[in-house]
Amino acid sequence: MAGAAIKRAAKAAGGVAIEPVPDVRDRILDTASTLFYQRGVRAVGVDLVVQEAAVAKTSLYRYFPTKDDLIVSFLEREDLEFWALWDSVAAQHADDPAGELAAHMRWIGERLARANYRGCPQINVAAEFAEQDHPARQVAQRHMLALRGRLQDIARRLGVARPDPLAAQLALLVNGAFVSSALLSAEEATDVLLGALQALLAAARAGA
Repeated sequence: MAGAAIKRAAKAAGGVAIEPVPDVRDRILDTASTLFYQRGVRAVGVDLVVQEAAVAKTSLYRYFPTKDDLIVSFLEREDLEFWALWDSVAAQHADDPAGELAAHMRWIGERLARANYRGCPQINVAAEFAEQDHPARQVAQRHMLALRGRLQDIARRLGVARPDPLAAQLALLVNGAFVSSALLSAEEATDVLLGALQALLAAARAGA
């Protein structure tokens, strides 16, 4: 760990290592994010995060007063990364909504094919908390609403007669893909998504 190396270097020089605040916070969040995604948030305690991040428990609580705060930060960062990728794809198809949808299906298919893929973090965490008012579940809910809103915008730009039902169908396709990686081989995920997309678009254009 970089933190351990800093401390060893400082000790050898007879000094005391003081790690930059962002480095400590980021290391805690990086470690927790990996553990949460691999094992589930309920299965991971703060003691394990402290151990794996090689920090004092007081450091963790300084930046994340509760485990819920750590979970929320994990989801919020995942949210930012997801929409950054979405926006970069969308920017390449600004005047082609059908092309944009196809491009989204391709990167989603590639994501499903990753060996370390464990599903959508937002969906995974929402499934672990039954309480509707849990802060992590609220982050996940906002993510789902944002997805529906973006798909509604694309559906309206397509000019189909009933864009809202199409957006709902597309949201089900995307979320269904994120929880169905075990049902699809790496070779077929993208083709299945593109085939389902074409079927939905054909039905929408026919006024179904």
